Amino acid sequence: MIRLLLVSLALILPLSADEPGWISLFNGRDLSGWTPKIAKHPLGDNTFDTFRVEDGILKCAYDKYPSFDKRFGHLYTNLAYSYYILRMEYRFVGKMMPDAPGYVNLNSGVMAHSQPPQSMTLEQGFPASIEFQFLADEGKGPRPTGNVCTPGTNIEIDGKLVTQHIVQSSAPNLPADQWVSIEMEVRGNEEIIHRVNGKEVLRYQKPQLDPKGRVIETKSLFQAGSPLRLTSGHIALQAEGQPIWFRNIQLKQLEPTIRPEKK
Repeated sequence: MIRLLLVSLALILPLSADEPGWISLFNGRDLSGWTPKIAKHPLGDNTFDTFRVEDGILKCAYDKYPSFDKRFGHLYTNLAYSYYILRMEYRFVGKMMPDAPGYVNLNSGVMAHSQPPQSMTLEQGFPASIEFQFLADEGKGPRPTGNVCTPGTNIEIDGKLVTQHIVQSSAPNLPADQWVSIEMEVRGNEEIIHRVNGKEVLRYQKPQLDPKGRVIETKSLFQAGSPLRLTSGHIALQAEGQPIWFRNIQLKQLEPTIRPEKK
């Protein structure tokens, strides 16, 4: 059964032509393999054509919105993943929606270990997840890209629990008008590494749900049987009021770490 499943997935997700072992999560033609969930709208409703494909680029756009109205959204992979490297390129374009919160200016991201979109409430704006944050320079001081944000989650760094919502990376300020290459190496519950333009900028361990629900409510996830430790989840591209483009979205599965049995 497992062998048949792997074969079927290989047919759905063709190998990248770049390097052996890489698969393309985005086919450059349509949203096959992805499902949108936008706050205040049902699962699968691509509200006002938020996510669209043009010229081989996956675009998050707001030109058809009458107003933003707190319609935070995400585009989820249909499959969940555990041990992998995700790589992609992003570029900010245009201006944020006028009625979106000020912090979304030149701000987006990609979520890992996300709760299933089917488990989100109609009004819920963000999934419990681990976010690789995308930022661009506003000309107001340090604003590095590649930070980690933790909606409904916590992490550990060097053995210490971190409950603050944002941990800054060591990446430099980057202008908005360029393509930025990122990698997110995810190893189950062991470790997550952020890379920007080929350089490591952040590393942390033991992603987990926040039992206190400080940023978003997590009580319902625990009631549904979710474990504290996050070992897998969906990948989700963010749409929070700022237009952004994505391309070359690829993934490479990693072998889980095998630890010796204790005698």
